[in-house]
Amino acid sequence: MQNALLIDMKNVGKIYAQEAMETHALTMANLQLSPGSFLAITGPSGCGKSTLLSIMGLLDRFTTGSYRFKGLDTAVLDRDSRASLRNHHIGFIFQSFNLIHHLTAAENVALPLSWRKDLTKDAREAHTQQALEKVGLSHRCNHYPCQLSGGQQQRVAIARAMAGNPDLILADEPTGSLDSKNANHILDLLGQLHEDGATICLATHHPKMASGASRAIELLDGQIVAEHRV
Repeated sequence: MQNALLIDMKNVGKIYAQEAMETHALTMANLQLSPGSFLAITGPSGCGKSTLLSIMGLLDRFTTGSYRFKGLDTAVLDRDSRASLRNHHIGFIFQSFNLIHHLTAAENVALPLSWRKDLTKDAREAHTQQALEKVGLSHRCNHYPCQLSGGQQQRVAIARAMAGNPDLILADEPTGSLDSKNANHILDLLGQLHEDGATICLATHHPKMASGASRAIELLDGQIVAEHRV
């Protein structure tokens, strides 16, 4: 359905239990997201932004509530089904880039595609080339991460996230390790991806990064305390 929700979270909570202590990282989170949205998740460090993104990206399981992704009840998915859903439908961008240092830029971008049985080798190569071209790094495809600047490494990470044409791109403080010039470039690049049709969820504590989104929610102590249009 054209207007079907991509993400539908109801009363989602996450509790981390350590010995006799429980940490409520997320409490009663309600969030609906339609395809083509650009959502900023804001709040101070430790407020639950990364936890929310991890649950949205099926990297972590919630403790309470319900979460449907593209209409699927994620609570009933086993480990392999969750991994397949992530690989086909979700792209990730991390603050620390998470590139594999012994692989070239092109090999890093192509790595998640290598697990896609629906793509031929030629299709994987084409997706990789197109993604690197989109972030302006096709000329650096054979360079290793140590031969790239921080901004270039993050652009490779963005290319990796978008190479498989995912339904959702999750970016967790993607400019946290960059200077202001490179941070602005990454923000512009995310904005261009959104204009091209990508659905983006961006976790940030930086007001300027959040201003690039069309909608924002604010987290505090694991709870969504405000929501507004940017």
